[in-house]
Amino acid sequence: MTKWSAVITGFILTICVQAFFGRYEFIGLLIVGFIVGYMAHSGAFGGMWNAAVAGAFGTILCAVVFIITATVGGSMAGIAGGLTGFTVSGAVSLIDVAMELIYYAIVMGITGAFGGLLSSKRN
Repeated sequence: MTKWSAVITGFILTICVQAFFGRYEFIGLLIVGFIVGYMAHSGAFGGMWNAAVAGAFGTILCAVVFIITATVGGSMAGIAGGLTGFTVSGAVSLIDVAMELIYYAIVMGITGAFGGLLSSKRN
């Protein structure tokens, strides 16, 4: 079961890691995944699930913000060129976004399982 308070906290922390700690992104994702899993208090599987959901949400938002900034912000043709550029770059970079989504979900999910295992309320 998804604990939305842990997922939202992990989502915000994932955005912060991606925005401010680019060089240390892997270590930051490990730490954020552990925090989300620990906050979930649902055992290893629950911690893994919550951390993977938080990582997926963070990846999707960062990808959309990056595409909007790169196309609409840099367009010389105004809003029409920006929307065309957004559509083209969104279609082309779909594979890259899917790879990042899987990467973040796996990295955060593994450490989320450890965090959930340590904080489990089950005996």
